[in-house]
Amino acid sequence: MVFPKDTINGGGDPALLSAIIDTVGDGIYCVDTERKIFFWNKGAERITGYSAEEMIGRHCFESQLDHIDQEGRPLCDLLCPLVGTIFDGKNRQEKVLLKHRDGHRVPVVVNTFPLEENAVTIGAMEIFRDCLPPVYDGDFVRTLAQTMMHDELTGLPNRTYLNNFLTYKLRENKQFSQNFLLAFAELNNYREMEQQFGTGEMKRAMKKMAGKLGSRARRNDLIGKWSDSCYVGVFSGASRADELIVGEKLRQWIGEVNGELPEGMRFDISVGVTAVKPDDTLDTMIERADKNMFAAEQQPQDNALHGVVTDDNK
Repeated sequence: MVFPKDTINGGGDPALLSAIIDTVGDGIYCVDTERKIFFWNKGAERITGYSAEEMIGRHCFESQLDHIDQEGRPLCDLLCPLVGTIFDGKNRQEKVLLKHRDGHRVPVVVNTFPLEENAVTIGAMEIFRDCLPPVYDGDFVRTLAQTMMHDELTGLPNRTYLNNFLTYKLRENKQFSQNFLLAFAELNNYREMEQQFGTGEMKRAMKKMAGKLGSRARRNDLIGKWSDSCYVGVFSGASRADELIVGEKLRQWIGEVNGELPEGMRFDISVGVTAVKPDDTLDTMIERADKNMFAAEQQPQDNALHGVVTDDNK
């Protein structure tokens, strides 16, 4: 891999410098002021599973590394240490979890440094190191980090992850007026189906459900598992006017799974949707979505909107 000449100060052979950096065990990558990656070393390939060919030319926030902090909060949009370093020229150090190419989380320590030319910041460099304690088996720690924030059966984000993500979205709304919707979807007859078809068949059904929801969610949305019978969707950029559309989509996605289940197994679905309000807290928004979901469950079967309740169609 070749380190671009116009990013090297002080002369020297760029190819030689690149080869030397490739011998370092730490992951190293560089971005310009638009956060587009222009250098990615062998250490970064080893730690993340992504090759230089896959990463160079992409913006770091669209690279699928999906950095989160130790509390599960996404960093790539507002809390990215690289953004801070580009903005103020200060070095930073953070402990984060990145998403490996294979899907598991890797705990790393990242250090960010400004790249300067003629006293002007032209980008930033991140050096990151796998911080797995040597006394533990690496696979065990990676599995533990993944389990803490994801449902064991389906692999979807769990309630802890969802709460942290919602907290982040609420802060984003207050700072930048970014709208989003929260939807709760309940499988009303979950227990009845479990009793009729057994635990094994239900597990297979839930895995199908997770696969369907995961494949339909947009990049900036999040769909997770709140409980055995309840799924939650957080839809970025959507407003109150979109509530019914989003609710119907979520109900439709879950409903599509019914056609793939054994004969006689069919889930009755109720969806409650609410839009963020300026004075919302985590508790108030969850409570409102939960109430709308309960109201949807109480609707008569012949109601044209049976199955979805929003802030406007209670």
